[in-house]
Amino acid sequence: MANYLQKGMLVRSIMRNVAETTSIDIEELYNHIGWPLYSKYGHAFEAFKIILTEPDSVLNSLTREVKEVGPDGKEEMKVVLAVSEEVREALIKNIERQMTPQPLKIRADIEMKCFQFDGVLHIKDAMRKAEAAGNDDCPVKIKLVTPPLYVITTQTLNKEKGILVLKNAITACTQAIEQHKGQTSSKGGTQSAVVGKKTKESQKPTSV
Repeated sequence: MANYLQKGMLVRSIMRNVAETTSIDIEELYNHIGWPLYSKYGHAFEAFKIILTEPDSVLNSLTREVKEVGPDGKEEMKVVLAVSEEVREALIKNIERQMTPQPLKIRADIEMKCFQFDGVLHIKDAMRKAEAAGNDDCPVKIKLVTPPLYVITTQTLNKEKGILVLKNAITACTQAIEQHKGQTSSKGGTQSAVVGKKTKESQKPTSV
């Protein structure tokens, strides 16, 4: 129930902003957009999620009847799109602003040492192995902070997947450096923050 109400509050916020932007009464917007979407999709929130990627499939299905005077001077009913270009633009803009997932930047700090001959080259190879553990959804970067401290980061929309990718990157890095009698050690747990925000969330150390 709480989740349903939260979705309803978000839908209401978006509809209110559209009403203010277009100077259209919010009840009129609900009559032509909100309630039809609730009826078709179970919740307007679900329709809004589709609008993020396929706006035409949702908005072009919304129609309404209007009276028009025909060539013979008689009134006739005509079916037109319920969403004008002005409302469409305002609706999509507000949905994108309030519902687009924010990417997270996740980081982990490690210490890496290798005192063997060509130790620096072995460390660089281990760094490449760490970055190779990333993928298109969770690309991995590793940078030297100050010897022997390194920071491994990824940016992703899925926090759990991001943490898993960092674990795999640290494992790949550790395995590569241990082949040359080097070692790594984790410095605390992972940290995550919404990209563009200063607020940071720290987690207790996990098995990385």
